[in-house]
Amino acid sequence: QVQLVESGGGLVQAGGSLRLSCAASGRTFSTDAMGWFRQAPGKEREFVAAISWSVGSTSYANSVKGRFIISRDNAKNTVSLQMNSLKPEDTAVYYCAAHYSGDYRFWGQGTQVTVSS
Repeated sequence: QVQLVESGGGLVQAGGSLRLSCAASGRTFSTDAMGWFRQAPGKEREFVAAISWSVGSTSYANSVKGRFIISRDNAKNTVSLQMNSLKPEDTAVYYCAAHYSGDYRFWGQGTQVTVSS
């Protein structure tokens, strides 16, 4: 099992920045990558960004590319999402997830991000 705890959400004005963090514990050695997802009211959950534990390769959704940066700290088992130039459409609950054996199998409880216009 892997436990994930997100932090750093909140309310910010459009154009502002927030930094989300995800602390992983448990059998983290069994995971190969970490991802951030989000779910806005009335919408399906969508992929935001991902990073591999080993070489740190990253991927981003087109909607956040150039504005969000995902990073990891292997020593601390943490993954962060720096969100810049936030837009009202970025408002959602953001979830951290751990990738293991071909899928994202472990999820955090989520943290609310609200961007006001």
